[in-house]
Amino acid sequence: MNTNIPATLILDNGTEFRGHSFGARFSAAGEVVFSTAMNGYPESLTDPAYRGQFLIATDPLIGNYGVPKTRIIDGRPEFFESHKVQISGLIISDYSFSYSHWNAAKSLSDWLIEHHVPGIYGIDTRQLTKIIREKGAMLGKIIINEDIPFYDPNKDNLVDQVSLKESSIYGNGRYRILLVDCGTKNNIIRCLLKRDTAVYRVPWNHSVDPAGYDGVLFSNGPGDPKMCKATIESAKKLLNGNVPVFGICLGSQIMALAAGADTYKLKYGHRSHNQPVIMTGTKRCFITSQNHGFAVETSSLPSSWEPWFENLNDKTCEGIRHKTKPFFAVQFHPEASAGPVDTEFLFDQFMDLVRKYVDGCSDNHQNPAT
Repeated sequence: MNTNIPATLILDNGTEFRGHSFGARFSAAGEVVFSTAMNGYPESLTDPAYRGQFLIATDPLIGNYGVPKTRIIDGRPEFFESHKVQISGLIISDYSFSYSHWNAAKSLSDWLIEHHVPGIYGIDTRQLTKIIREKGAMLGKIIINEDIPFYDPNKDNLVDQVSLKESSIYGNGRYRILLVDCGTKNNIIRCLLKRDTAVYRVPWNHSVDPAGYDGVLFSNGPGDPKMCKATIESAKKLLNGNVPVFGICLGSQIMALAAGADTYKLKYGHRSHNQPVIMTGTKRCFITSQNHGFAVETSSLPSSWEPWFENLNDKTCEGIRHKTKPFFAVQFHPEASAGPVDTEFLFDQFMDLVRKYVDGCSDNHQNPAT
């Protein structure tokens, strides 16, 4: 690999950072965001919620454990969150040209080349992250061989780009879960399958009919939730019924919009594995994995809903639930991958509601346990 090919990162405020190219050698544009995660780049880079974005890794050394083997199990890659690298570009301080790991099959650079994604290393990511924190998420472009215009991914329906086009079925468990794919991570499917389910995965704009399903999950995904008008309409229909509904990340925002609340764009978003949240009305705190640029406006929740979790760093809404019906959602990622698994118990709470709904218990509308 030639390590002397120059590359330049240009922000839309005119700031430039000069470094070197790795990965695919062509120019690209997107929204510049940062993650403070210290590991898990194979999972993060394949998370569909990063569609259209340049990811700054604040950890100074990236690439030292390479990239896992691509092994497909039941139609899904075992070690990745989707079938491809979803980011538009990777921005790091120091690239490790040597890698070592029992499961490594290739270098990070070779993997990015395969997926046509450029990277830039040798820049001051600390200074760059401070700019993003102070000014907010910005547009940027990595220039390697020719100049290109800036591109704002938030003006596009990114969910339509990452959602599957044809429905799929996974597993043969007792409980039938409808998964509305807004850019779902594979580990959401894995977490459901571990809990005696059959998962029916449908596109984001699929006309949802809850008949025949025991529960519905709205997945994570990229971009502005207000772009997902068809998904919001589906959620509205479900919230008029009694089938248990669970939302994760973008799915939480979609459920809030369907309930009549509002969402807004965060200054620079939450992207890390160390976001602390507290369960409202308790002293129970959890360290969570997060990746989102929009949030629910807590004050806009209708009276039939209540905030469930709050971010301890900036007090933003991290979860909502209905006061009487089996509907709840969280802004963080209980499926993790990468990150802590402290909140995977939420899948158990969802499945408890599903079982009660299926069994026809009189208390099948109670809130998840607090």
